[in-house]
Amino acid sequence: MSAMIIDGRKSALILKNQIATEIKQSNKVLGLGTILVGDDPGSHSYVSGKHRDCKEVGITSLRVDLPASASQSDVLAAIKDLNNATECTGYIVQLPLPQGINTQMILEAIDPAKDADGLHPMNLGRLVAGYDAPLPCTPRGIVELLSH
Repeated sequence: MSAMIIDGRKSALILKNQIATEIKQSNKVLGLGTILVGDDPGSHSYVSGKHRDCKEVGITSLRVDLPASASQSDVLAAIKDLNNATECTGYIVQLPLPQGINTQMILEAIDPAKDADGLHPMNLGRLVAGYDAPLPCTPRGIVELLSH
């Protein structure tokens, strides 16, 4: 088998059009939240891309940006807000978190039903055991890209 060049931009456009159509036809109101702590340029770019994509396909986006100096309590409060927000149907906490923030505690605080990245321990356990569970965003995107 020879190598095949994948046109990521073309595939993304096709997928976005399909997703936008499915959302319109379903009449569902979807909302993706993100919690970003700190000033990591890569994380900012990744999260900005998620919000841009949401706008393009008709998904409401809720962005929570916290400074690198945010405390564990600040991050947990943001998680509690998104867990309780009816307009948020799923969300991610962008990793890595700054030093001093207990990542495990943060991931355990996410409502498993709203865990868009599949990182809550219950969702990871379900995935590893072969049960239905949310897939982490980046690997799922790669699988989607390869399947097209």
